[in-house]
Amino acid sequence: MKNKLLFMQLCIIFSLPLSTFSEENVNVVTATVNMESVLKVGRENQELSASSQDKIDATERQTDKIVNEWKAVSKQVEGLKVYNEQKRIQIKAQLELMDKLDDQLVQVVVMQRQIPPLAQRMLESLESFISLDTPFRLEERQNRIDVVRSSLAKPKVTASEQVRQVLEAYNIEAEYGRKVDTYPQTISINGNDLEVNILVIGRVGMFYQTKDERSSGRWNNEIGSWEDLPSSYTKAIRDGIRMAKKLTPVDMLMMPVIKGEA
Repeated sequence: MKNKLLFMQLCIIFSLPLSTFSEENVNVVTATVNMESVLKVGRENQELSASSQDKIDATERQTDKIVNEWKAVSKQVEGLKVYNEQKRIQIKAQLELMDKLDDQLVQVVVMQRQIPPLAQRMLESLESFISLDTPFRLEERQNRIDVVRSSLAKPKVTASEQVRQVLEAYNIEAEYGRKVDTYPQTISINGNDLEVNILVIGRVGMFYQTKDERSSGRWNNEIGSWEDLPSSYTKAIRDGIRMAKKLTPVDMLMMPVIKGEA
């Protein structure tokens, strides 16, 4: 709009007769033209300045954005460095653990190979002990040995299960030595079969008493047979049988013990 106004002013000036121009008028026109040129240059400079400022502002914003992104990435990098260091420590510990486990695995394999023979030897020792021990509940104890031996022969039974069964048999045998037990049984004395009650006091001694309580005796491991006891032990054996059946409270018993049994 301003350029058009200047152009119209110039057209008006140049359309006037030359006689109308004085020196003063010429100076005014010249000043007006110079002023417009200056203003135009100023406006152009202002526009250039505003454009440059916009570019500077845009560059500054872009720079701030890049700096902020760089700071964020730097924090992530530092965090990753700490994370990687922790992972390196964990991996090193895991590798050391794997080495230990490999060594233990080798030992386990060796032990697994040794366990079945060991379990077999333990069972044979227990069977030998039973054969030399006081023969109470002999059939039951021998059957237990046979069951465990049958289990050891099965390929699907693990080594740990084999050991468990053998140790369980040992524990049952050990328990016999800590309790008073009684049960009925038919025994042979002097060629005669008698229905008696057996009294087992730990591994201190094994005694019998007939149902009518007229005859009592004990097992002699040294000779491997029964021997009669005098009637003075009848009451003690009867009381022991009642205690084992939990019919009377546990009390002291005066029982004959062969030297070396205890």
